[in-house]
Amino acid sequence: MIRSAVLGLAAVALLAASPLAQAEDTPAWKSCISTTNTGAERSASCSEVIETKSQEGRKLAAAYCIRGHENNEKRDLDAALADLDEAIRLDPTYACSYNNRGRTYGFKGDYDRAIADYSEALKLNPNMAIAYNNRGDAYFHKRQLDEAIADFSMAVQVAPNYARAYGYRALAYHTMGNYKRAAEDYTAEIRLAPTVTAYLGRGDVYRDADQLDRAMADYAAVIKLAPNDARGWRNRGMIRLFKGDSKGGIADYSKALEYDVYRVK
Repeated sequence: MIRSAVLGLAAVALLAASPLAQAEDTPAWKSCISTTNTGAERSASCSEVIETKSQEGRKLAAAYCIRGHENNEKRDLDAALADLDEAIRLDPTYACSYNNRGRTYGFKGDYDRAIADYSEALKLNPNMAIAYNNRGDAYFHKRQLDEAIADFSMAVQVAPNYARAYGYRALAYHTMGNYKRAAEDYTAEIRLAPTVTAYLGRGDVYRDADQLDRAMADYAAVIKLAPNDARGWRNRGMIRLFKGDSKGGIADYSKALEYDVYRVK
């Protein structure tokens, strides 16, 4: 995936907003679909639902779907695939399962199958912003950048506050060399969610566009947000060297070496 922690609890949130979460049901089922539980808690509760067969139909499919999601997060991909195949067998009209299985295939590097599953999810739920985002990610990895941008654009059209989709589209524009659109999208992402990744991305765009003062400001924002993250120091050090500030550049690189997890110990 474009970023390491993709999608969080979005699949669970979709369930919590649905009629599945509104009926009076067993404690295990309620815990299985809870958006406040940890992934381990949800997985254990969904396993209880599955083992006891306390739910049936779509609800049982949902338990497999959520446990598959959690297995994806742990990168236990074979277990995720088994769960999501079963979820689809139980209810082949449930978009969540196709979306999550698409993620499994994406993590496995099988982007064609991932795209097929995301497309099926979107047939079942044309307003599923997360599936547009994920399919865009798969297209990005296939270097089909026009298709990726089209999907990221649909994601933000369906969900205008979907910060991550702006960031993904920004990366696609950056890869294409369209620095203006990339900077605009990173700015939109930062407005919605001012994360280290967003500032790093926009800083990289400004660096490549030779807007060095803006790049340095964004890397400084990274340092402020995450002073123990080597990337902010390293990138700002590079800009300082570009600008002829050898002393400042060396100082920043020295700080980066303190925090760089890849340094030899």
